[in-house]
Amino acid sequence: MIQPGDIISHSAMCMEEGFSLQKGMNFQCKGRTTVILMSQRKGAPYSDKTENEGKTLIYEGHDAQKNWAKIPKNVDQPLKSPSGKLTENGKFFNAAVKYKKKELAAELVKVYEKIKDGIWVYNGVFELKDAWQEKSGRRKVFKFQFDITDKTIESISQNVVTLKDLAHNRMIPTSVKLEVWRRDNGKCVTCGSSDNLHFDHILPFSKGGTSLKVENIQLLCARHNLQKRDNII
Repeated sequence: MIQPGDIISHSAMCMEEGFSLQKGMNFQCKGRTTVILMSQRKGAPYSDKTENEGKTLIYEGHDAQKNWAKIPKNVDQPLKSPSGKLTENGKFFNAAVKYKKKELAAELVKVYEKIKDGIWVYNGVFELKDAWQEKSGRRKVFKFQFDITDKTIESISQNVVTLKDLAHNRMIPTSVKLEVWRRDNGKCVTCGSSDNLHFDHILPFSKGGTSLKVENIQLLCARHNLQKRDNII
């Protein structure tokens, strides 16, 4: 099963989720869990950012479709489509409102991050805790707050979600991931493999290690990551 920190291709990511991830926001798509795709790369279309030392993700909503607006970046991000159906913004917004009213538990969301062309990282499971609109230039955009959780989605059968406790994790900042990728040449530091890679904490978080410094993160292949984990245990 995929773990936070795993590096994955887009096709493998789609296979993992069981549907084609063409949109950045996917609320309970096809009866499965909720998934978002994020990016903090230079030139990314939306302004996503992390706060609270990687524990909180502030995610920007998505623009109107091109067939709804001539220039999507010039109009408010929509809550509903022209036909009156909720957009993905609307679905996430309603879920956040119901959570804040204590009508529903926080929506569990799997987060994937694009760090380079063709290279994605699984950032783990987050809980949708808040949503609002704010001004961005001459228009309004949606903002969503996701907080990292100690739970992971282990299996899904229609609307049934099984949870498993994990040691607490923090999202490794994008800048750290990119610097580690460059420093380690996109290969396992132990064997030089470029397949099934993982961003590994040299000193585990549970033992006082940090996610915030390049010096404590390295690339390991799945085999050597597992060997290290077994040795620690």
